[in-house]
Amino acid sequence: MNREWYKDMAFYQIWPRSFKDGNGDGIGDLWGVYEKLDYIKSLGVGGIWFSPLYVSPNADFGYDISDYYQISPDYGDLEIFDKVLQKAHSLGLKVVMDLVINHTSIEHDWFQKSRRGIEPYTDYYIWREPKADGGKPNNWQGIFESECWQWDDVAGKYYLHLFSSGQPDLNMDNPLVRKEVENIMRFWLSRGVDGFREDVITFISKTEGLPDDGFVIGLRGMRFYESGPRIHEYLQQYRRILEEYPDCFLLGEAPMMTPKKALSFVAGDKRDLDMMFHFQHMEADCFLTEYLRLPFNLKKLKRAFSRWQKRLYNKGWNALYLENHDHPRVISRYGSEQYRVESGKMLACAFLFQQGTPFLYQGQEIGMTNISLPKIEDYADCVAQDVYKRCKRMHLPDKAAMALIRPATRDSSRTPVQWSAGKNGGFSEAEPWFYVNQNYPEINVEAAERDPDSLLHFYRALLNYRKGNDVILKGKYREYEKQSRKLYVYTREYQGKGILVVCSFTEKPVAFQFPKKLKVETMEPLFSNYAAEPAKPEGFTTRPYEVRVYSCRTKG
Repeated sequence: MNREWYKDMAFYQIWPRSFKDGNGDGIGDLWGVYEKLDYIKSLGVGGIWFSPLYVSPNADFGYDISDYYQISPDYGDLEIFDKVLQKAHSLGLKVVMDLVINHTSIEHDWFQKSRRGIEPYTDYYIWREPKADGGKPNNWQGIFESECWQWDDVAGKYYLHLFSSGQPDLNMDNPLVRKEVENIMRFWLSRGVDGFREDVITFISKTEGLPDDGFVIGLRGMRFYESGPRIHEYLQQYRRILEEYPDCFLLGEAPMMTPKKALSFVAGDKRDLDMMFHFQHMEADCFLTEYLRLPFNLKKLKRAFSRWQKRLYNKGWNALYLENHDHPRVISRYGSEQYRVESGKMLACAFLFQQGTPFLYQGQEIGMTNISLPKIEDYADCVAQDVYKRCKRMHLPDKAAMALIRPATRDSSRTPVQWSAGKNGGFSEAEPWFYVNQNYPEINVEAAERDPDSLLHFYRALLNYRKGNDVILKGKYREYEKQSRKLYVYTREYQGKGILVVCSFTEKPVAFQFPKKLKVETMEPLFSNYAAEPAKPEGFTTRPYEVRVYSCRTKG
């Protein structure tokens, strides 16, 4: 039994609605996943993380769950899920489910009974009376919507929803709610899944009394529920479930997390979580959210990378990612659509040689890019819709509002996967539920398979290189060129062996000199996105978005 099997592997995230339509209705489903399991295995990953597959009215596309025990009819049923699970395991692929327990859907049976005062569900959610003056229970702000309190005529009270009004927060202080979570975990673990990714898990404990918040930079009220007073107690309760299923693991998502704070969750034998998704490295071109745009700042990105690598070394374990369902496509953000393949390969090296478990998101391996649609009505994401409403309340013209939304919306990561140059990008014979990016004739899996220099084959080579590599698994991280606004340079060293990674984040030429502090005896080219050249003592001048990775033998 290896409780830390997740360290020497990578995961592939599936956002099921847009992965592959297998039954011809225009919506991605588990039949499509089953069809593509061999492809996923061919990438060199060792596991799949499914975004929510459960029954949902899709106010937030599955992150508003109305039944934790059934598969959404959009995606299939338990029979096809079991078939996918069995085949994945036969291929050596682990399967991890999303566990969304900060909130449910308003259509969940618990909520419907709670609002009607039916015991024992009355206290399953966070209900409050209006203030004496008739105002909202407190002055907190919502994450997805400007308000986080919704009046319910049936209950005659307000309910708290940190996210959309269709996602009421569960009252985790209620032991009956926590028992429900335990039952959900046991149901899926008994079915054979290998663990959970716990959605916004550090928000589940709220400060008693839900006090008003004073002036803050950021979201008002967040300090009263981010890593709240009983968070470790609750996470330990859920962690104990793994003692019944000892070959499984827990990964948590934690907005506003810092590496120092993360250690209280992921360090030690009694840790709450095995890994943690944070957002700091996804803020290199924005402030807190992609909708507050800033120019890309490589130094900010490097600081985030290095802090997490250094603070968690020999204490915790990093979860590495550059794309998922919550962020626009990374080539369109940190790379270059003009130099799509070159910058895609550079970005792959920038994160895959760090210490941790990598997570690839569907379409990332072929370099899918952002979509640009003309009207707000074309976008499906509830966050984009709410931002547009806020813009209109501020009297921003439509052109300015859409200029804000297009590069920031989560919809760019949710376009159907581009499998071929055929109809609808090979995603479906029927009209897809959402727009296929118009660049699918050039950017698709079939084209990438045929091209030996494609980003797809590059990802395969990197992921296979990582497997069983002690330098990647155990090597110490060290950053160079810290003040550079164009280069990201780091090494990993372990027992006399090492690698040097040199990444250029610009199309402009940059003169690079090998660091004098880098004490190596030999250095050989390992990976590059251009024709390989031998290392010269004086260094080299980078080409657009060039990356070079060298294997090294270090002195002493």
